[in-house]
Amino acid sequence: MKIYLIMNRLLHILVVTIVSVLATSCEKELDFKYHYIEPLTVIEGELTPLGVKVGITLTTPMDEPMNRTRLTDAVVTLEDITSGETTVLTPDDEGFFYDPSPGVAGHDYRLVVERDGCHYEAETTMFPPVSIVGLEFNWIKMPYDHVAVLQGQFIDNSDGNDYYWVKLYRNGEIYQWGEMDDRGAVDGILTYFTMTTRMDTDEEEDDSVLFDGDVMTAVVSQITRPMHDYLEALQNDSNGPAMFSGDRCLGYFIASSPVSDSIVFHPDEIPYYN
Repeated sequence: MKIYLIMNRLLHILVVTIVSVLATSCEKELDFKYHYIEPLTVIEGELTPLGVKVGITLTTPMDEPMNRTRLTDAVVTLEDITSGETTVLTPDDEGFFYDPSPGVAGHDYRLVVERDGCHYEAETTMFPPVSIVGLEFNWIKMPYDHVAVLQGQFIDNSDGNDYYWVKLYRNGEIYQWGEMDDRGAVDGILTYFTMTTRMDTDEEEDDSVLFDGDVMTAVVSQITRPMHDYLEALQNDSNGPAMFSGDRCLGYFIASSPVSDSIVFHPDEIPYYN
């Protein structure tokens, strides 16, 4: 992930170094084999003004190919804690539990999942949309080549201690994502930037390269502090804090009002940053 927000690898390097030293000094042979554990339930829930969608899957053992089959043998309900209304979600053709009822900004919600004798639930608050100021590309000189840096700005909701999830799409497919907070806001405006493609596309990797006419779309959602910490942990190859209470599971529940803006990549029209 190349969105440069808040990322510090020094602690990780220090821990790895210490563990390596300890491992080489032990007399016993250490067992680094992956042991089989029962698959864990993974719940990914999102409530927006367009409705609620919940995907349920299972983790996959390390020595098996990834299985993203969605499970539909569950009872999933969404409770509007503020209004007292409860909605039972039903599976759609893609295996998502879905209901078109829109979320209401400022309301508190509880997602409850019952499956195979287990109970999972999570609560969150629905956030209003932010306002995107705009997107722009600039060529920046790096030692190896010029790189197109995509910069985006949006207006912070300014309630204090706000957190955001920024997702970038290339022609409708996920490209990069990252989390950020509002500590860097200037006059109520937050700025994020990311390095995208090199000018010499022959030297760029397929997952980063951009070609003339590619459409880049930024989607910004306000999120809770626990969700921010969860995403930050994923960036550091960790499961992050538990987002659900009840039986053990992985995943998250987000209630937000995503906003988006797009820009077309035309390399010959991009200014050079001095």
